[in-house]
Amino acid sequence: MDESKTVSKIFMCIGIVFVACLLLSNLIAGKMWAVTENITLPAAVILFPLTYIIGDVFTEVYGFRKARNIIWLGFICSFLAVCVYLITIALPHPGYWENQGAYEAVLGTTPRVAVASFAGYLFGEFSNSIVLSRLKVLTKGKNLWVRTILSTVVGEGLDSVIFITISFWGTMENSVVLKMILFQYLFKVAYEILFTPVTYLVVKAIKRIEGIDVYDEGIKYNLVKG
Repeated sequence: MDESKTVSKIFMCIGIVFVACLLLSNLIAGKMWAVTENITLPAAVILFPLTYIIGDVFTEVYGFRKARNIIWLGFICSFLAVCVYLITIALPHPGYWENQGAYEAVLGTTPRVAVASFAGYLFGEFSNSIVLSRLKVLTKGKNLWVRTILSTVVGEGLDSVIFITISFWGTMENSVVLKMILFQYLFKVAYEILFTPVTYLVVKAIKRIEGIDVYDEGIKYNLVKG
């Protein structure tokens, strides 16, 4: 059996947590959180940054190729979830059932928001993984905190700009959209920084248990295969 195509129980469990966080983030994204009188963020910011932290763990321990598989798995599961939500919303409901509106409000999405979500996710997660992978080689595995933070600065930056711009540009004042991008971005980066000690502990533990520490020397960052 090709060992490069096998996965451990730890890898599988972390992958499940990654997908769960992603799906839950999509579910709670419709709830708006009034952080202050002037700052409003989607509730998903309390959970979605964890997908980047878990993505850091995948890339740091197992390398870009294995992280790529998880990123695509997350995309497929999210796409499937959206399709199921839309199908169930479209199903005829009995007259006595009065919760159709609430069901649509929570699980429904517009094509524009769906495209924004998928595009932001793919660009953000892949850029995060590639930057972390390259920095690991360049730094010879030193200063994990620098790699995780810099990769998040790039990945979360792209995710925030792409998602909010596609979702809201033209629907409200440009200054409001730019403010949303800025505050969401700063929150996510701060989240990553605060979780850095936890990331260190998790990465160290998994490397010790798995007996693996992949360096992506000379690989081509093909997003599909290779």
